[in-house]
Amino acid sequence: MTAIASHPSRARGRTPRPVTVAIAVAWMLAIAAQWTGAATRLHHGAMSGSAPLWASLLLFLAAWQVMLAAMMLPSSLPLMRMFEAASRKQPRTATVRVAFLAGYAAVWTLFGTVAFLADVALYRTINADEWLAARAWLIAPIVLAAAGAFQFSSLKERCLQKCRHPAPYMLAHYRRGIRGALRLGSGHGLFCLGCCWALMLVMFATGVAMLWWMAVLTASMVYEKTGRHGDALSPFVGIALLGLAVLSFMHPGVLGTPHGHH
Repeated sequence: MTAIASHPSRARGRTPRPVTVAIAVAWMLAIAAQWTGAATRLHHGAMSGSAPLWASLLLFLAAWQVMLAAMMLPSSLPLMRMFEAASRKQPRTATVRVAFLAGYAAVWTLFGTVAFLADVALYRTINADEWLAARAWLIAPIVLAAAGAFQFSSLKERCLQKCRHPAPYMLAHYRRGIRGALRLGSGHGLFCLGCCWALMLVMFATGVAMLWWMAVLTASMVYEKTGRHGDALSPFVGIALLGLAVLSFMHPGVLGTPHGHH
């Protein structure tokens, strides 16, 4: 770690091969799901129908892991490259790297679980009331508007700063061993969640595994974190989401599969 402290740029190793493979496989699965029509069956609305809640949750979390690999791993590659380089001389290198990724994935998996259960509870409440059921289409523009507004928040900016500058984060939090790797991965996952949770909730409003939404949101999150002018992109994304919220309010369902037909 001394070398990293002296020359953080030297710690920028190559992208770990398992991460590259995971990203590629995730996108191939997403494309295949869209191509074959399986994406509609992966919509969390369809999952939470007649099947037991636990089975729907497990199916959703399987799809959620694919989404995380496809959408979130690309935006976290700078820190992952640094960790890959820093962990080369650790004992049980492979286990340490798995622990780092597990810590990162655990944060997002917990978020996905809470979001899914909240979504199911929300729609059970809506479907139990005729007045609310007739207005379930409002959820998509509300989520889009909330995600757009969050782009201008100070929390978004603080978390983005941590993700845009991974070297200082590594210097402050890197520890050897499995426990250190778990803490580093989960800590980075929390900052990643802090700046991207609202954008990921857009997938709930438009449908899990909607390919074009995945592509647009992934490109936005990756450039926000790693692009030369990533800080300037955030307000443009916010304005675009607010505009889409208005469009979705005026023309329900125009942006994708209407959400709310459980």
